[in-house]
Amino acid sequence: MKAKRPYILGLGGTTTPGSLTEKVVRCGLELAKEAGADTGFLGGEALQLPLYRYGLERNALAERLVEEIRRADGLIIASPGYHGAVSGLMKNALDYLEENRSDARPYLTDRAIGCIGLAAGWQAGSATLIGLRSIVHALRGWPTPLGVVVNSSEISVDTTGFISDLKIREQLMVMVGQIMQLCQGTVQK
Repeated sequence: MKAKRPYILGLGGTTTPGSLTEKVVRCGLELAKEAGADTGFLGGEALQLPLYRYGLERNALAERLVEEIRRADGLIIASPGYHGAVSGLMKNALDYLEENRSDARPYLTDRAIGCIGLAAGWQAGSATLIGLRSIVHALRGWPTPLGVVVNSSEISVDTTGFISDLKIREQLMVMVGQIMQLCQGTVQK
């Protein structure tokens, strides 16, 4: 019997299309594809959701987010650091996981999650990464052993969006490898 390819969902971005956060997630997803995964992406525009409130009727964007997370075997989640914390855009999107609380796999249960914090400095990027990892733990997910911090004031991206910074690419490769390894134990064969 042929093994099912894991589905890795990327979440991240800002209200600006093509943000560095989005580019870093897309880089991770490309690496996941190369490692044998199917991938999907919900960027900043797809995450501009109404402020989460339990019982609020979901709009089409929220419905898509909830369904894509249900489908995912693993995720790559990235947030820019806003004042030393996860962005409101990302926190609100993750709050929508409350809609999955009654699923067979509630919240992020049995999913490998690669977390990436970005900021114009190491301290804020690290704080953002710690915040994401804490949220993933609270949602019963498995953060990869390696989380990635991107100092946006030091990274180089070419005009096509390719991240040429070898240190960041190497860290993303390790993180994606860990996602794939954790997914092997959860994906039905």
